[in-house]
Amino acid sequence: MKQVKKIAVALILFVATTGFVNAQSKVAHINVQALLTDMPAMKAADAELKKLNETLGADIQASMTEARNKMTQYQNEAPTKTEEENAKRQEELVAYQKNISTAQQAAQQELQKKQQELFAPIQEKAMKAIEKVAAAQGIDYVVDASPGLGILVAKGKDLLADVKKELGF
Repeated sequence: MKQVKKIAVALILFVATTGFVNAQSKVAHINVQALLTDMPAMKAADAELKKLNETLGADIQASMTEARNKMTQYQNEAPTKTEEENAKRQEELVAYQKNISTAQQAAQQELQKKQQELFAPIQEKAMKAIEKVAAAQGIDYVVDASPGLGILVAKGKDLLADVKKELGF
């Protein structure tokens, strides 16, 4: 019976101590999305991605224009060609469209790869700055307050200005 009392007292002390420690935790929030958007490196990365997208899009658009021109030419010449030749031309156009579709998919994959390549170091830099500011201010938990992430009330300290200062902008 004495052991049950000892365990009960130990359990009550543990719960009380845990509650006290949790009450001492400091919580802050930051809109990570706004931070990343405002970072000069992110703006430069966005510009580079836009330029790459325009380049890839221009190449694909040129191929599509060429395919349309061939199709128009083949349609105009169809009455003067044999059925066999028209069938061969139709297969050529189908293959051309397939190549364009493949090129579009490859371009999309290249854009995604480049985006990951450019954004990963920027996100890592932002996270390190957030961690450094939080540690300097004795904050135990930092919650992302970006829209759509479920934060309904953000009464704690907002670290956005401090992290921007840490990053030098």
